[in-house]
Amino acid sequence: MKRRQPEPKLATAEAREQGLYNIGEAADASGVSAKMIRHYEQSGLIDPAKRTLSNYRVYNDRDIHQLRFIKQARDLGFSIKQIGQLLALWQDQGRRSAEVKQLAQTHITDIEARIQQLEAMKATLSDLIHRCKGNDRPDCPILASLANTGNR
Repeated sequence: MKRRQPEPKLATAEAREQGLYNIGEAADASGVSAKMIRHYEQSGLIDPAKRTLSNYRVYNDRDIHQLRFIKQARDLGFSIKQIGQLLALWQDQGRRSAEVKQLAQTHITDIEARIQQLEAMKATLSDLIHRCKGNDRPDCPILASLANTGNR
């Protein structure tokens, strides 16, 4: 992913005249928290933000659109690394849709594996809950199972 160079700093009034958003406004407009915006910048997922003379981050409409893209991808469970790949593909007008499809298919395979793990955990916990009497006595199959996991 090609990173753009930081641009010269702007006066706050100049940033406003250019229709730029401060980080709070960018967070509201994109649905991504200010903390996550800073994290995405620090991790290299997004380019460094323009800065005002007061050193405040400011964002343009393109940045907001990119943050919305990232939010949607996160909502679908893509990892930061995968989102970086998706962003690169999205920005590459010469991309092959087969690459995007393969990335999404791999993600579905990972999701299906996690679903199987969650179903197995649910079945185990359901069985333990069913065997637990839940009364005033101290014996508890749930705790016994947790204590014996290393002895299997």
